[in-house]
Amino acid sequence: MARDVYSRADNPRLLLRTFDNPYPTRRMTVLYTLAFPLATLLLVAVVWMFTKYFSLWLQALASGTPIGFLSLVAMSLRKVDPGLIVHCRIMAVQGGLPPLAVNHIEAQILAGGDAQKVVLALIIAQKAGIPLSWDTAAAIDLAGRDIVNAVQVSVYTKVINCPDPETGRGDTLDGVAKDGIQLKVKVRVTVRTNLSQLIGGASESTVIARVGQGIVSAIGACHSYREALSDPAIITRQAIASGLDSQTAFAIVSIDIAEIRVGDNIGALLQIDQANADIRIANASAEERRVMVVAREAEMIALTRENQAIVVQEEALIPRAIADAYRLGQLRNSTRITSPIKLRQAAAPQVRIVQ
Repeated sequence: MARDVYSRADNPRLLLRTFDNPYPTRRMTVLYTLAFPLATLLLVAVVWMFTKYFSLWLQALASGTPIGFLSLVAMSLRKVDPGLIVHCRIMAVQGGLPPLAVNHIEAQILAGGDAQKVVLALIIAQKAGIPLSWDTAAAIDLAGRDIVNAVQVSVYTKVINCPDPETGRGDTLDGVAKDGIQLKVKVRVTVRTNLSQLIGGASESTVIARVGQGIVSAIGACHSYREALSDPAIITRQAIASGLDSQTAFAIVSIDIAEIRVGDNIGALLQIDQANADIRIANASAEERRVMVVAREAEMIALTRENQAIVVQEEALIPRAIADAYRLGQLRNSTRITSPIKLRQAAAPQVRIVQ
């Protein structure tokens, strides 16, 4: 067999005859049949990828934020919309921000955040001259806060009514001066967002509660209600000086008195209530003494009736004693026996002892 192979290799005719064998021809036909569809499929995939990502790649390149073609393909494989990342980078550059890192935007999207809001907030903060970094804005967005609204409130101040009419707890803050007169106050608090304390800082309801507490304390520090009526700024100055915005997500710009009016005379009402309480205490004490007197009276009546019963019992012995005295003939005796006991002893039979 080896000799035959060498002989075929040395003889060109035998070699050509070998290629004319029908078995190798069928093998090549099968290979060609499989390779053509694979090549066609590969070409279609390349054309599809080119048509899908070329426009994004060209758009990013033309906007000055180039992104690699394979990076766009890899984003789709990681379930990230490459068009969104390209849009965020273009929006940042057009807004005057330096080009954002692709991995930062992609990480924000994969974490469930809103990358467009974060970029928009950075643009607003940069235009307003407010220091805000990507990490801070991304953390605020992932914490569930509306980062765009927070930056807008930091630029354009927000007015909070105190008390909040939506809570249904009254429409005024009620405080009492030292002279006992009540003052009813409506307050408007102007605040802006404190971005450095937005994460972990107290919310708007805490600011309303603290402002209410400060207003009531300031009214209570006035010696007379006339002081607050003549200069309402006394209340606001004392409230602002107490640091009501500490550890909150807002910085208080101003506190303004929208309305102030005189309420009830709480001091007089308290005195009336105290007098009524004293009256009730005195009535209770008098009722206690009356009950004791009635009980003592009932006790004395019972004792009187007991003594009367004893008198009646003793009087019942008088007729018997008189009868015994008649029988003994002692009525004419000069020595009168007045005691019923002695009468009974006298009437008793005399017993003599015979020795």
